[in-house]
Amino acid sequence: MEENLGSLSAKETEGLIREAGRSLQAAFNALHRGFDTYFTELHGNSERSLVEVLSPLGPLYSQNTRLYGDLYADLRQYYRGSALNLDETLSEFWSRLLERTFKISTPSDVSLSEDYLDCVAKQQETLRPFGDVPRDMKAKLIRAFVTARSFVQGLIVSGEVVRKVSQVHLSPECMKALMKLVYCPHCRGMASVKPCSNYCSNVMKGCLANQADLNPEWQNLIDTMIQVASSFSTEPSLDVVLSSIPARIYEAVHFLQENMDTFTTRVYQTCGTPGEQGTGSPALHEQRKKSSSLTASGYKPSPTAGLRLEMQVSDLSSKLREMRQYWTQLPVALCSKLAAAGAGQDKCWNGITKARYLPEVMGDGLANQINNPEVELDITKPDMTIRQQIMQLKIMSNRLKNALDGNDVDFQDASDDISGSGSGMCIGGQCPRNRPGLYAFSPDNNRVRGAAATSQTRLCGLLLPLPAAILLLQR
Repeated sequence: MEENLGSLSAKETEGLIREAGRSLQAAFNALHRGFDTYFTELHGNSERSLVEVLSPLGPLYSQNTRLYGDLYADLRQYYRGSALNLDETLSEFWSRLLERTFKISTPSDVSLSEDYLDCVAKQQETLRPFGDVPRDMKAKLIRAFVTARSFVQGLIVSGEVVRKVSQVHLSPECMKALMKLVYCPHCRGMASVKPCSNYCSNVMKGCLANQADLNPEWQNLIDTMIQVASSFSTEPSLDVVLSSIPARIYEAVHFLQENMDTFTTRVYQTCGTPGEQGTGSPALHEQRKKSSSLTASGYKPSPTAGLRLEMQVSDLSSKLREMRQYWTQLPVALCSKLAAAGAGQDKCWNGITKARYLPEVMGDGLANQINNPEVELDITKPDMTIRQQIMQLKIMSNRLKNALDGNDVDFQDASDDISGSGSGMCIGGQCPRNRPGLYAFSPDNNRVRGAAATSQTRLCGLLLPLPAAILLLQR
């Protein structure tokens, strides 16, 4: 009988822990979906504005639409978690654009070999034909995409940690303590007497001692994600960087057009003269006249875009702060409905009889349970599953801090623990063009999907459903 009641009380408590975990996962998934929708809309709007911004360039746009489209596809693929080197990708884009621009500007009767065009493309770094735009744009784009990708991965990792830790089973010692807390009053003829608040706290702090050890690294990760979210609105803001991509490309090409004669002379000095110099492409000269009055500053995000970004950052930050104390507040939340209210601390179940509970309340974490009077724990033997998740939190925090400095983050080193069912990983260094798997919800999280919109992260609200133990106490 005692063993059955112990198993029942453990099952009920584990159910509450998993329910709280699912609600928190739902909150993380909702944050992820909201930010992902916002970011992909920014990216899509920027790509759609290419025609409006670059069409004045004439053949330099119409004959190179695939080149521009590939740039946006690569940026999208990088954000989705591929192993692209963003620095190399952007350098390659500018080299190819230089090659195409030079080819169009060359007289039609001059033949340019592939080797010659490769030589021209290599002058992108040394002669800087596009001015300072490629270097400036590269720095801003890399920082924007690295932080956005890292932020999304941080939300995914946090949800996965919650899922895995919430599935950890309670120890036999905890089961005994829970049975004594919940069911022993019935054996003493005190079925209506609720456990003392401090008594319940010591039981739950003992049962969840390993989980509470997540708290320092959990708070570190949450704080770092808030920092990253705040960086989105730091000048140049995320919306400005993405929406200005077409304008910066136009600015760079226009700079080259204005200085094409000087650049051509220097190319001939380096790569040799491909043939007799003619008058150049009539279409290109005509296009220079048409586009010379356009400036990159004419293309800016709408006033509402900045407001939407502020709201996005504010919403992300406030909801992340609500999650910050999750692991240390979990015992409090579990006891909030189970234990007697404050005024009834002299007439509550203290584990022996109906009276005040005298022992002091233990601190949080495994090390503080050495003198816990309710749950016997060996503090030298931590739960290894939880220790692994603590390491994952550390790894993710470091990646986010690197991202804040604009350093590229390679998610391929991530262990399977971080990404769940292989999500976000590239097999053999090869990543598909479209990577829906990176953000896919695992089969265990089906319940999370529907709950995302209505989930509340405050734990006392999460634990409204009571276990069967509460119903028994009311008999």
